[in-house]
Amino acid sequence: MKKKIIVLTGAGISAESGIRTFRDSGGLWEGHNIEDVATHEAWERNPEMVQEFYNQRRKQLYEVEPNIAHLALARLEEKYDVQIITQNVDDLHERGGSTKVLHLHGELKKSRSTVNDSLIYDIKGWELKMGDLCDKGSQLRPHIVWFGEGVTEIEKATDIAKKAYIFIVIGTSMNVYPAAGLLESIPYFVTKYFIDPNAKDNYNVSNLTIIKEKAGIGVPRLVDELLAKL
Repeated sequence: MKKKIIVLTGAGISAESGIRTFRDSGGLWEGHNIEDVATHEAWERNPEMVQEFYNQRRKQLYEVEPNIAHLALARLEEKYDVQIITQNVDDLHERGGSTKVLHLHGELKKSRSTVNDSLIYDIKGWELKMGDLCDKGSQLRPHIVWFGEGVTEIEKATDIAKKAYIFIVIGTSMNVYPAAGLLESIPYFVTKYFIDPNAKDNYNVSNLTIIKEKAGIGVPRLVDELLAKL
């Protein structure tokens, strides 16, 4: 049986493919305040603007490719049972070759019903329009966990994290939810790695190795090391 590696990824790994995040520009997303495009209140206030914002994000996603870090994580599956848990809404892990990916914050290329959260659909192309309806005749919205909404997959992620033989955090802070919460659920003896150029020198985490590099440098290096061990 293959040993289990759990990988938690954040915006840092996708940024190297050219995907911008709201933190890149002082709290703005392409000139928009978060409150105007990424909350349920924004959707109720101006659904057309919210749709257009995510249409543009989706359009950009079709123009970028997985980077060397995504590809390296897929290589880990040669010798390990690898589960990706990502805060990112892009599909770069899947396109990079990873076969087990859990999205905590939704998926940009999917839509869901506004009357039944379980009705989720793939979006054909990059555009989701006002007037696009679910099977129950209700408007479709982006399948994204907006600020203020519950992260429904966090319980599943916690259960997965508890089974880790190795736990790797890439491109997201270990001081904020959900990374901190997942780390707390992992046994102290589990080997842990944190790859981020802005990592601090000390964290209150056992068996932790810190790699102060961007994902494109640190991830392939660590993958090579882990593959060489088996």
